[in-house]
Amino acid sequence: MREYASRAGVSVIGVDYALAPEAKYPVALDQIVGLAKFFDARGFDLAIGGDSAGANLAIATCIRLRDEGQSQLMRAMILNYGVYERHTSKGAPEGILTAAEMEQYWRNYLRDESDADDPRVCPLRGELRALPRALLVVPEFDLLTDQSLELEKQLEKAGVPVQVNFYRGATHSFLEAVSISALAVRAFDESAKWLRAAL
Repeated sequence: MREYASRAGVSVIGVDYALAPEAKYPVALDQIVGLAKFFDARGFDLAIGGDSAGANLAIATCIRLRDEGQSQLMRAMILNYGVYERHTSKGAPEGILTAAEMEQYWRNYLRDESDADDPRVCPLRGELRALPRALLVVPEFDLLTDQSLELEKQLEKAGVPVQVNFYRGATHSFLEAVSISALAVRAFDESAKWLRAAL
């Protein structure tokens, strides 16, 4: 969050939302949506973003705001190596994030399997029209890479402006290595440039 604040020249609000398994869907989403409305009511220009599960919550927040008639509330989304579908692709590579870990995360988050049919849980299953412009930060070697590339296709089909920044050689969570990784530094610089233009 400090990297975005410094590089893009914006204020960054970190949402300490309740975590699974103690708090299952939709508790975290309710909290984020409520906070977004709080800051919108006070005149802030808002963008939203997150990494991995945070990217899921970011786009889910925008879907819910759209469904509540508040599409204009968010100006942009930065979605870093997000999870957008209940099941991973067969044959997807395993590295820092494994299929077994992802399965456990889903079991922790969902109340039951029927939640996966909700597009605010699995955005790839829903209507993506009228969402804010999106930047997808996609590492080459990640269990979730195919989900990001599929999201790009579906956003384009829905008429949502979308840009993909694809990082060869990168893995899930590579942005966390910004203090030692030139690739992560470049990714933050490119995301900050995009964010400044979007706002």
